[in-house]
Amino acid sequence: MLQVTSAIIEHANKILICQRSGSMKLPLKWELPGGKIEIGESKEECLRREIKEELDIDISIHSALTMVEHHYADFSLQLYPFVCCLQSGNVKALEHAQAIWVDAAQLRNYDWAEANIPIVKEYIAYTASIK
Repeated sequence: MLQVTSAIIEHANKILICQRSGSMKLPLKWELPGGKIEIGESKEECLRREIKEELDIDISIHSALTMVEHHYADFSLQLYPFVCCLQSGNVKALEHAQAIWVDAAQLRNYDWAEANIPIVKEYIAYTASIK
């Protein structure tokens, strides 16, 4: 089972979401950026590395959300989400079709990769509870 991290990156009251490229598994689905945890790497180290590699930005990690275990037809993963904020840099979609900033209220309007749906729902509930 793949061990994967994902980031809900906040900046200026927006959330960064990424659209998978047409050549990736789950082509053109939307996802929260992140990636596979390497041997000997902490979840937080993985997330910072993957975000730098995929988007060329630096983030600070604030809190963890609930881990999601999801089974697709040809692979399974455990997805570890974190609420983060942009620390420095300008977003460059180095691996994705696009990376865009959206209002949290708009998050439900995208065609998400299935494993991301419970995270998006939890994040929306989390933000509603702190307002």
